[in-house]
Amino acid sequence: MRTVAAFEHMTLDGYASSGQGTGFEWTFHAFSDEFAEFADGHLRADIDTAIYGRQTYLGMYGYWGDQPTAESSAHERAHAEWVKAVDKIVCSTTLESADWNNTRLIRGDLAREFAELKAGPGGTMAIYASPRLVHSFVDLGLIDEFRLIVHPVVLGSGTPLFHDKSALDLDLMESQAFESGAIYLRYRVGRERIA
Repeated sequence: MRTVAAFEHMTLDGYASSGQGTGFEWTFHAFSDEFAEFADGHLRADIDTAIYGRQTYLGMYGYWGDQPTAESSAHERAHAEWVKAVDKIVCSTTLESADWNNTRLIRGDLAREFAELKAGPGGTMAIYASPRLVHSFVDLGLIDEFRLIVHPVVLGSGTPLFHDKSALDLDLMESQAFESGAIYLRYRVGRERIA
């Protein structure tokens, strides 16, 4: 059985997007070589499918589709190669097509589509950013893990990672603190939802 993980950057006050610009500019504050090495070597080691909502997909395609450039760092080059090669799924009811290589568009029944994908062969499928898509996956009971990077940033408003109907029992599997102040937390979702 394949795992679905929500791989999310989150502020200390629980937001996954600022709702301004791309919504994720605040994540650069705690980015470091130490974190890049951990991300490249550990965080995505078992991920063979990236899942995006429409807005994140368009942003990723718009940025990483043109990478790397001559000015790109080693980490950016490695990530560009990975994101172009990895299988990608975009979940959207409004997109007509998804033209990035290795991309499949799912427009219909998420519960049915992902139940089939989870039962098939392959590694971990990870939702990147896309907090509203995470809300839908939580409601449908599709998320097996949360892989969170908590940043030393407080926004005060934005799109929360967990909406007001989220009720989950989580088991800590792994943690790592970085000198930049960011903390990685990996949780398995418990079998029973909190009532």
